[in-house]
Amino acid sequence: MSDPETLSIVIPVFNEQDVLEEMLRRTLAVANALPEETEIILVDDGSVDRSMGIIGDAAEKRPGEVVGVILNRNYGQHAAVMAGFARARGEWVVTLDADLQNPPEEIPKIVEQLREGYDVVGSIRVPREDSFFRRMASRIVNRTVRKTTGIGMRDYGCMLRGYRRRIITAMLACQERSTFIPVLANSFARRVTEVEVRHEARPTGKSRYGFLKLVNLQFDLLTSITNAPLRLLMIFGTVICGLGGGLGVLLFVLRLIKGAEWSAGGVFTLFAALFMLVGLQFIGMGLLGEYIGRIYTDVRGRPRYYVEETVGHGIEGED
Repeated sequence: MSDPETLSIVIPVFNEQDVLEEMLRRTLAVANALPEETEIILVDDGSVDRSMGIIGDAAEKRPGEVVGVILNRNYGQHAAVMAGFARARGEWVVTLDADLQNPPEEIPKIVEQLREGYDVVGSIRVPREDSFFRRMASRIVNRTVRKTTGIGMRDYGCMLRGYRRRIITAMLACQERSTFIPVLANSFARRVTEVEVRHEARPTGKSRYGFLKLVNLQFDLLTSITNAPLRLLMIFGTVICGLGGGLGVLLFVLRLIKGAEWSAGGVFTLFAALFMLVGLQFIGMGLLGEYIGRIYTDVRGRPRYYVEETVGHGIEGED
């Protein structure tokens, strides 16, 4: 159960010993300045440095204000955030990165929008203090999500985001292992907005998201929100099969007009048959993929629908 007028700040942590104490100090200062009762949940995602010890010390010194959730190994940022959601008790929940690229001082902007009644509050990093490669990768991800979901948020990669309790409850009801939290949250939200927030360069170290992690993130994103790649196989196969059939008809007509010598001993006809065969194979894989996609959708166990509110009463039963 969530408590009214309470805020939970969930922060996934992975090998951030150099900035963790400073981040916690600044986040506590922001939390103490807010009128809501606030808890800070630090989720250690299998760190191998001193991060776990720092989290434990902070939780002991500030019981009720700081909560430590220690995972036995590294599961990834989104899994760590979900672990924090499961522990959070606030009516509003804000997520934040531990690396100080998103300043904790921007949290009140998110909370203000939650007070206005928005279900999900995203943030737009202005200006971006990442490398050119990171900015381009982020642009591709954001464009993919907008095209697939139809929800026009500009920055899905920023961890500084806010959620109402009912959105958290709905996400926790989903049992899938690989998910992309911002997209999953939007699938349950009625009112969504974004605010501009400052973005700063990492004070120490380098980004935890290298090339391979960004590729894995893109795959998680695509497979968690759409079966489009499977359907593309069938579309591609249909196009190839159609081209092969069209080529076969053209060759037949030209053979009638120009004679058998023009067809080069049936080589062109062989190509037409090959195109049709390859196209049929892709169509078959696409159909198979469509069924696999439906199995995957059912296995994930997402709610078939989400009731936000029930108004009025039905007919009362007789005693």
